[in-house]
Amino acid sequence: MPRSRTGRTRSGPTIAKIRAKGTPQVADFNDTVIESFRANAGVLGGHWEGKTTLLLHTAGRKSGRHFVNPVVAAPYGDSYIIAGSAGGAPQDPQWVANLEAVAGPVTIELGAGPAQADHRVVRAGRDDDWDRLYAVWRAYWPDAASYEQRTSRKFPLAVITPR
Repeated sequence: MPRSRTGRTRSGPTIAKIRAKGTPQVADFNDTVIESFRANAGVLGGHWEGKTTLLLHTAGRKSGRHFVNPVVAAPYGDSYIIAGSAGGAPQDPQWVANLEAVAGPVTIELGAGPAQADHRVVRAGRDDDWDRLYAVWRAYWPDAASYEQRTSRKFPLAVITPR
């Protein structure tokens, strides 16, 4: 099993357990996932084995800084559905607002390389297709049910369509 810089194996704690401890651990966790994703042409093992994951690149809407976030991506025709679940955290992850602030395509990594993708953020109570799309993501990602138990918010979704 591959080891991180600290010598720990990469099949360590789940994102929800790390989020409970604070942001620096989330960044370290994401860095480990991103490193593994890139080293294995987008194929992850452990908790994500058999699931599609993509790396979403966004610019901070306030800072302009470049961010990369690994997200579980439920296949949906020629697109993917991702959820701003943040492991059931009380607030939406920042990448959701960053996506909403972008009018054009974003960069994603899916498999071995980067690609441009169109996107659309879908919110409960605003978009008629939220229930249908959320059902697809929830059925795809088994942790969704436990995330729902941690918060009362409805997770925003994004439909990502590679060009």
